[in-house]
Amino acid sequence: MRESEQIRRAWDGVVATARRTTADGLVVGTSGNVSARVGDAVVVTPSGIPYDRLTPRDLVAVDLEGRPLLGDLAPTSELPLHLAVYRATGAAAIVHTHAVHATAVSTLVDELPLIHYMAGALGGPVRVAPYALYGSDELAAHALEALAGRTGCLLRNHGTLTYGASLDQAYDRTAQLEWMCRVWLTASSLPGRAPTLLTPAQADQATEKLRDYGKP
Repeated sequence: MRESEQIRRAWDGVVATARRTTADGLVVGTSGNVSARVGDAVVVTPSGIPYDRLTPRDLVAVDLEGRPLLGDLAPTSELPLHLAVYRATGAAAIVHTHAVHATAVSTLVDELPLIHYMAGALGGPVRVAPYALYGSDELAAHALEALAGRTGCLLRNHGTLTYGASLDQAYDRTAQLEWMCRVWLTASSLPGRAPTLLTPAQADQATEKLRDYGKP
């Protein structure tokens, strides 16, 4: 398959995933963004266009330095964040959202407490990257630090970032992260009670076991 055909297939997947984030309540309006890597090209949602209005003509692709390859629309303002992750990891897809519970947690702690063993699906305890202006190189740098050894992180007063070997995997990790944040907030809201947390050893054990999760 020629690269241009791969890029167009990736665009279809990016649009479908972006629409899914809206349908599942992980983003509102045009907040959040989705991308996929095809070789040295990155297919990404454009800036300021509602996902339900995107068509094949709206395809946006750039190289790993952010130089335009295809499309007339401006890429998402969070392009530096996406490109930094692609350059530093083996990511094939990235999902960034402003999910309610995850964003709330990002304002309260420096690391999501170990409320559930599925933290292992993201490589271990999920860290919170310090706040920086959206779309900035500073935000990208903070996110990379928080992602060390992980496939997802929270962005302070901002939202979530997850990546994976496919759009489906990146999305599933986003949904899992939002769910864990919701569980912790719910358990923490009972007056006079504090949720039981996993120990680091228990979390490490789950992380190791989850490395083969879903594999034949």
